[in-house]
Amino acid sequence: MASVATEWAVECRGVTKDFGQGEAKVQALRGVDLEVPDGEMTLLVGPSGCGKTTLISIIAGLLDPTAGEVSVLGAEYRRMSGRAKVAFRAANIGFVFQQYNLLPALSAAENAAVPLLIAGVPRREAVRRAAALLDELGLVGRGGSLPSQLSGGQQQRVAIARALVHEPRLLVCDEPTAALDAHSGRNIMELLRRIAVQPGRAVIVVTHDSRVFDFGDRIVHLSDGRVEDVEVTNHGETDA
Repeated sequence: MASVATEWAVECRGVTKDFGQGEAKVQALRGVDLEVPDGEMTLLVGPSGCGKTTLISIIAGLLDPTAGEVSVLGAEYRRMSGRAKVAFRAANIGFVFQQYNLLPALSAAENAAVPLLIAGVPRREAVRRAAALLDELGLVGRGGSLPSQLSGGQQQRVAIARALVHEPRLLVCDEPTAALDAHSGRNIMELLRRIAVQPGRAVIVVTHDSRVFDFGDRIVHLSDGRVEDVEVTNHGETDA
């Protein structure tokens, strides 16, 4: 049986986010309260435009809320300078984008090594560590391949390796299965559970793909910029 989470990796209290001003103002988030446990996978689900991507962008420190409190891994963004927030995000958060965002001229291992290179790890060591992680993620021998030589599912694995290579404590994924067929999508979700869901790390996945709902330990339903419901599943209890 999986261990019960005893801490919140993420806490949001009364989080709002407005875009624009006056008559053009759009309220993307309208007072979100959310708790994300350590050691679990949390799915954020809801219709397009309900605020899912805005919320994870705030959690990842890419956007500032208009109002409210955000605590990530015990740290409050509002107490950080811009430089401190960038450093915190680089050290603690991995982000998997829907469109992969791989650099076409770099090999798979070089793409996956980017966070390490940014952190100052020597190139040879960074690429070696990235290639080893790619092997672990099922891309044995493909570290030298260019993105154009990989399938969509393989490119998404490279993107996941890039998000995990610096061993972040929080992994945030924005529609990681949206561009994949059903089989590849399930493989990616199985991969995220096996590699990323462990004590000391939390995973947040934004998705509208109901086919992958059974992978979440809890499912947070958003509607019109608010948390409508939180469904706690027994998935973690069935994991060996």
